[in-house]
Amino acid sequence: MTLSGLLAAAYVLVLLCSVRGNSAWSHPAKSCGYPPSQWCRSLEIALECKVQKQCMELAAIRPQEAAPPVSVTLYYESLCPACRLFITQQLFPTWILLRDIMKVTLVPYGNAKELVSGNTTFSCQHGETECRGNMIEACILHLSAHTGFQTIYCMESAADVLGAAQPCLQMHAPTISWLSVDSCVSGGLGRRLMHANAVMTRALSPPHTHVPWVTFNGEFTEEYEDKAMSSLSHLVCQLYKGVKPPACNGVPVRLDRGFC
Repeated sequence: MTLSGLLAAAYVLVLLCSVRGNSAWSHPAKSCGYPPSQWCRSLEIALECKVQKQCMELAAIRPQEAAPPVSVTLYYESLCPACRLFITQQLFPTWILLRDIMKVTLVPYGNAKELVSGNTTFSCQHGETECRGNMIEACILHLSAHTGFQTIYCMESAADVLGAAQPCLQMHAPTISWLSVDSCVSGGLGRRLMHANAVMTRALSPPHTHVPWVTFNGEFTEEYEDKAMSSLSHLVCQLYKGVKPPACNGVPVRLDRGFC
């Protein structure tokens, strides 16, 4: 339990003890050497402090801690048709429905290569334009963390991905200037962000063979991929260990899949 949780539990326990009147178990034993925040930490402490009944009552009324969200990480390329389809038809709609139980991380790099010599730093599967698109999206994700996904979805759903970057940014992250994104792309920050994405992509185990490549809680399996490509929302609901939200009650809809 977190410190704030312990303090809250102690406060509730003190209230429980104080409102019970003068019964034999209303207050902890005078020999109890533990502060209120520790009274319900273990059965031994509760017994020593003679508050086991109060601790049982507290456990009954304390809300259950939520399960951790499902971590979904997408390794992709900005101009890969299959990646764009997955983002627009699967990942973003699923996140809209299930954002309370899933965490999305986007890694724009994919099948690119980091060069050690020459005038260019990266080589991309769909050409230099895609390299610029990858870097623009990496910079947007870095500069506008909380609205980055919405901006990327806006770009990837447009006919012209790069051309949509500035208006999409203005729509979803109006406090982020396009000048800051442009400076990131043309300066050292953009290259550092892309290098970090390259390192993350090269560290995949097993190594990626195509994009989109999706991991769940850091793990890739062919079974996960098959389910993710056909019905991502159904898979996220299956993997979530907590109480399922109402959106998980729908019937899975199988969609087309593709790779670059």
